[in-house]
Amino acid sequence: MKERVETVDVWRETSVRYLGYANEIGEAFRPVFPKFVRPSYALAFGYCIGDTVDKAYKTCQQSAGNVSYHKVALTCFDTLLWQTLASVLIPGFTINKVVKLTQYAVNHTAGGRTGFRMFLPTVFGLSCIPIIIKPIDEFVDLSLDSLVRPFYPDHVHK
Repeated sequence: MKERVETVDVWRETSVRYLGYANEIGEAFRPVFPKFVRPSYALAFGYCIGDTVDKAYKTCQQSAGNVSYHKVALTCFDTLLWQTLASVLIPGFTINKVVKLTQYAVNHTAGGRTGFRMFLPTVFGLSCIPIIIKPIDEFVDLSLDSLVRPFYPDHVHK
């Protein structure tokens, strides 16, 4: 009897996934350490590229010598699009707005930005990251499944 081997997607099903959220940490720390924002985006995009290269490599391996470059290119496009939306753009925008709104509230209350209140937008932004991950991933999956992937050839996407 053959045993079925379950493969784990290291880029999406392990703690490596959190590298894609480095820019959210950068956005959360923007009010306190603004110079941290750009490197955090570089790390997040590096993660996206790593996942894209991994998926392209696996697509080539599955083709057993008969590599369809169209299939590899479409795999790269799909992976990079998904990662860019789910890991960088949507969560980065969300945390940026949460931090800005919290900053606005802190700046317009008695006492202003003093002591702990100066770090409140960062703390609030960081606390939102675990809450937004799954809904954003599911939203991007649904959006791509509805709007983009129907135009792919049947054999390319899972």
